[in-house]
Amino acid sequence: MSVPRIELRHVSKTFHHRRGKVDAPVEALRDVSLRVTPGEFVCLVGPSGCGKTTLLRLMDGLLEADAGQVLIDGSAHTGPGPHAGFVFQSFRLLPWRTVRDNVEFPLEIQKLPRGERRARAERYLRLVGLEGFEHSYPHALSGGMQQRVGLARALALEPGILLMDEPFAALDAQTREFMQIELSRIWASLGLTIVFVTHSLDEALFLGDRVVLIGPRPGSVQEIVEVPLPRPRWEYDARAAPVFIQLRAHLWERIREMVADQPEFRLAAAPG
Repeated sequence: MSVPRIELRHVSKTFHHRRGKVDAPVEALRDVSLRVTPGEFVCLVGPSGCGKTTLLRLMDGLLEADAGQVLIDGSAHTGPGPHAGFVFQSFRLLPWRTVRDNVEFPLEIQKLPRGERRARAERYLRLVGLEGFEHSYPHALSGGMQQRVGLARALALEPGILLMDEPFAALDAQTREFMQIELSRIWASLGLTIVFVTHSLDEALFLGDRVVLIGPRPGSVQEIVEVPLPRPRWEYDARAAPVFIQLRAHLWERIREMVADQPEFRLAAAPG
């Protein structure tokens, strides 16, 4: 498995919507530059609507930048490919297919031989702790187990990069923390590059090597915070560490200032 580096150079993206006969452009990102080194775990945080998901889709090749460059190992990125797996917030499982068949589905599209599809599916289901559930259907699984299937499906493509868009947001608090530990364990064992979008500062600081703070729309990189907590973080109470508490307070204050400065927030907060 090749683990590539990601580089964004002065990337901008605008979406165009029609309101009647009028073009209503929405500038999502402006002049974003960011490097993600091979094997790094980077978390993106920022106010709602700041372009975090758009950044992931640019990295995956699902979107094309209007300006700037998206480079994978130094080469221009021209579209989706096997270099990256994408894990969504919604589980997006096919309800009529078993767990194993869901994991095999993208491998069928790639026309891998049946034996190899089966071996990969079983390997990654073991890795995410779902051995013995191969023949179950999604409706019989808990939310956490369904998200594990989605993770196994992305890993079965054996990408060097895993792009994750708020994958644990729909889970209850306890399951979410267990999934953070599982993802950390899987990342450590496979050596993947992971870019992870979240609204949870605790989650970002527990998982990430670096936390990238994106400003309000049009999104841009406002700050990059190194997380100096030793790994593996599940072996001690990382969230109680003084540096964790300090970094969380700092990031929260930055985001609070950003949101409070937005016109719609000031209007909502005005008396009368």
